[in-house]
Amino acid sequence: MSTDGSGDRPLTRAELRALRAAETPAEPQPGEPQPSAPADEPQPAEPADGSAPPAEPPTTRDRRFTLTLLSVLGVLALVAGVLAVVSLVQGPRLSDVQVDPAQAIEASGSRLILTANQSLDAVEPEQVSVEPAVPFTVDASGRSVGIRFTVPLHDDTTYRVAVTGVTATGGGTAANLETAFRTPESSILLLQRSSDGADKIFLSDLAGERAAAVFEHPRISDYRATSDALVVAVEEEDGSRLLVMNRDGSDPRELPLPGEGYISSVQVSDRAGLVGYSYSDRELTETSGRASALVTQPLSGAGEPRIVQIDGKDANVAEWRFVPDSSSLLFIDFDGSLTVEDPTGDAGAQPMGTAASILGVNRGTFTALIERADGSFVVLDLTDGSEEPLPASDPDYGDAVGIEAFPGGTLRHVVQRDELGMPTGQAVVKVDEKGAATVIAEVSGEDSILQTCVSPSGQYAAVTVAPDLASNQYDDLLLPLPTTLHTRLIDLIGDRELPTLSGFDISWCRTAPLP
Repeated sequence: MSTDGSGDRPLTRAELRALRAAETPAEPQPGEPQPSAPADEPQPAEPADGSAPPAEPPTTRDRRFTLTLLSVLGVLALVAGVLAVVSLVQGPRLSDVQVDPAQAIEASGSRLILTANQSLDAVEPEQVSVEPAVPFTVDASGRSVGIRFTVPLHDDTTYRVAVTGVTATGGGTAANLETAFRTPESSILLLQRSSDGADKIFLSDLAGERAAAVFEHPRISDYRATSDALVVAVEEEDGSRLLVMNRDGSDPRELPLPGEGYISSVQVSDRAGLVGYSYSDRELTETSGRASALVTQPLSGAGEPRIVQIDGKDANVAEWRFVPDSSSLLFIDFDGSLTVEDPTGDAGAQPMGTAASILGVNRGTFTALIERADGSFVVLDLTDGSEEPLPASDPDYGDAVGIEAFPGGTLRHVVQRDELGMPTGQAVVKVDEKGAATVIAEVSGEDSILQTCVSPSGQYAAVTVAPDLASNQYDDLLLPLPTTLHTRLIDLIGDRELPTLSGFDISWCRTAPLP
């Protein structure tokens, strides 16, 4: 028995069980609202200003999140450590390659850049190989290895490059970085003059099957091409005009000349972005006007024409050349003085003795092939003026009237003579670095070789021939030439059969043909 504490009668067991059942909260059913806390249970105090209540102390859920985050960070650290160990075991790997194959066949100095996935220890030139073999220089820094080809590359050729035994900065396993790239087929430009229509410059493949005119004008006197630009000298009633355009003939623009006059011997320096030419005023007398002044100016049109001077006087030149892979000029004045001058430097004109002719200028070596005033042929170092005799060919085909230098040798234009010294024909002879000579083209006494040019890498030759010269009528331009000219293309390193094209002054040529 029990009582309810009220002082009344004692409760029976049944009443006591009923009372206890009424005091015990019922188990909530699904969907029913949860009972609120008893009124006498302490509740969190709500700030009087209505702001959020203070944060509760860390709960079990917070501790669980912290443990999970630490676990993830630990796994990431472990993975990073494993990757670092794997990297040390495998050594550096190639992650990127940069090269411009089209530019590489047009000019020397193109670069291949290999980038590794980590910084590299020092790389020596002996660790680098290029196949087919070609001269190069190496510079390495950080993750990159730069390979600069000092001569142009052959067209339509796969080059394989390997850098062996490279290691990461701080050591580790040595590895090889290897890549390959293929150069495109060559495209050429060729000038055709017409006696009854417009003169045209054609862009073509070597087979001559995909030729298209990119520029035309009634009188084209001369032109030159860089890897991405076309420079054309045209003749009009009041004198010459000099035009620059994209290689496909688009976006033509005119460059200012020093005055109203005529230009000839147009040449370009791709490396320096310059065009040069010989300029003469239209109004010229014995006492006034400029004659055969050597002029240079930017191809971009950003600068005015600059007349080359020696000792404060305009240089009047009989012959001149841009020195390949530089901005320097090599020229002979009418007194026979040979001079070299760099328009971008402060050294001024540097005398190089006397000369009768500039036979050729070598790519990548800063040397020139010169015929001295005494008739001797020399190889002249333009950096210090030293010289040595031009080696004779074996067999000896006689003195050359023109020489085109290319990587690995020269092409020499010689006149063949009989026992009495009378000309019987002409030939172009390929002479390698050891002097071994091979005739690659020859013509009879009725025909004449007007121009010999070689592709930038020395892979191909172009020989321009005027057939039946006695009856081949000349045109009336500033540079008069026979109206019928054919250019033979010759493979110098293989046995590829190449065509003979109608026209002359292929874009490989650095100077205009001799009239």
